[in-house]
Amino acid sequence: MTEISYAEYRAMRRFPALDGLRAFAAVIVVAFHFGGPGWAWTSGWAGVQLFFVLSGFLITTLLLREEEGRGRVSLRSFYIRRIFRILPVYFVVLAATYALAHLNGRGATVRESMPHYLLMANEFAPTLAFLHSWTIAIEWKFYLAWPLFAFVLVAATFRRRLTATLLAVAALAAIVPFTPDWPYWPIHYVSILLGCLLAIVMHHPRGYALFQPLTRPVVALVVAVGFVAVHLSLPYWSADEHPRLEAKIAAYSVAVALLLPAMLGRGLPTKFLSWRPLVFVGERSYSLYLVQELAVAVVVGLVPSYEPRGTRLFVAATVVALLCADLLYRWVEQPMIRVGRHLAKSRKGVPPTVAVDPNQPAAPVQRTVPGLPIPEARTPGDPEPALASDGGRR
Repeated sequence: MTEISYAEYRAMRRFPALDGLRAFAAVIVVAFHFGGPGWAWTSGWAGVQLFFVLSGFLITTLLLREEEGRGRVSLRSFYIRRIFRILPVYFVVLAATYALAHLNGRGATVRESMPHYLLMANEFAPTLAFLHSWTIAIEWKFYLAWPLFAFVLVAATFRRRLTATLLAVAALAAIVPFTPDWPYWPIHYVSILLGCLLAIVMHHPRGYALFQPLTRPVVALVVAVGFVAVHLSLPYWSADEHPRLEAKIAAYSVAVALLLPAMLGRGLPTKFLSWRPLVFVGERSYSLYLVQELAVAVVVGLVPSYEPRGTRLFVAATVVALLCADLLYRWVEQPMIRVGRHLAKSRKGVPPTVAVDPNQPAAPVQRTVPGLPIPEARTPGDPEPALASDGGRR
């Protein structure tokens, strides 16, 4: 087995190993929130950074391929797909969160922050009633701003788009020292933009050549082992306060960006992450993340002795959350995705698929974006990602 060629990369219609990464990220975040000190070694707070990098990479790859195939990016179609992908499940879980809080006599805490939750400014909400949803707000603002910035304001050339993205990363990094309050919001956009940067570079034949060696099976295995070592070493980094924590987050995001190309190959790590049970969890990772607090409420309501954070609560909450996520995936996510896909469908039809010669300028590709899951089907951790970062407010 050899490395993945540029033509093969461009012909990929899905990156199944990335679903396995989503599953990993989702579960370690639940462990971080509810597993107690015994699960601190998993560094579950970092799961959201994995999702952020994935989001930037996948969304930008989708947009780049659409631009190349159609000659432009349809912002209307993109925003419709995002709206019907993100918001229906989000509002269902928000309503359930409010209903449960009202029944428990704590409805006022949700109502106080409701304007923030409705306007997707969750990270600045005054109460902690729906705390972990702040990551969805981060993702949502990225979805709103990034297509306008990278595909409307910036001319569609590789160098200009690359330069603009690097400048955006530098500008956000420069803001970090002046934002010491939780959740250090600029650094999370840096994580997302690192994924965007990776997508831009890999979309170009010469840029892809830089990462192509990582797709060799042996090299991919070494990269995967190295990433696991980096992840497991996170608790030993003396970087728990501002601004060192941001540097820690940035370094981890760079490690994720280096991991992603290695997961495109045919090696053992890709096969493991493409294992159907992991893909199953990864496909439901968005809903799994959203319902984790509700799942804990169910578990504690049924078995009060599980209330202290620990392995029992973590395992039980994960099982309940996955069951709820599966229902949401089947009855809310998928139907709404189909509605969004229908509304976003182009009237001009779909350009034909064209083979890509790595020695020639990139040719148009199919509008359905080879190399990605059907975009309406799920996002990269939506938040596609959206998992919680480093705990609570500071």
